[in-house]
Amino acid sequence: MAWVTGIVVYVLVWWITLFAVLPLWVTPAEPHDPGHAVGAPQRPRLLLKMAITTVVSALIWLAIYLLVKSPWLSFREP
Repeated sequence: MAWVTGIVVYVLVWWITLFAVLPLWVTPAEPHDPGHAVGAPQRPRLLLKMAITTVVSALIWLAIYLLVKSPWLSFREP
């Protein structure tokens, strides 16, 4: 895997992981809380979720990298 391909795969995995992590630990705001929409979370905890996303996506990317570099899965002719 070339380094540009590795970066592109990491960015794609990061975004997909972010959308999987975003709904975690969401508690809706009070219905009459001024300045919030009805479905808006009280504390979004975006920095925590981004940190978790970065760690999990790095592990997923490492698994993808090892799978691509391993001789077990090859689409090339021997």
